[in-house]
Amino acid sequence: MYAQLIDDEAGVTLASAHSKEITVGEPKISKGDSLLKKDISFQLGKLIAKKAVAKKIKQVVFDRGGYKYCGRVKALAEGAREGGLEF
Repeated sequence: MYAQLIDDEAGVTLASAHSKEITVGEPKISKGDSLLKKDISFQLGKLIAKKAVAKKIKQVVFDRGGYKYCGRVKALAEGAREGGLEF
């Protein structure tokens, strides 16, 4: 899963994060379990928020790219909000 902050007017990517950057440690659930995927998505949201705050970005528009707002997409958004981003 990817998350990007893009300035549409300038056509520039301001920050990006990938789920491979997340270290979960030793999970008690298997890698295919949806709970683990949601946890990784939540942590990815927090990571992209951390990168945004470092660049003094606080407000963003959340574009879910046509995906429903549930599951991993929702977890990503909740992590970003907890990390300090405002949608």
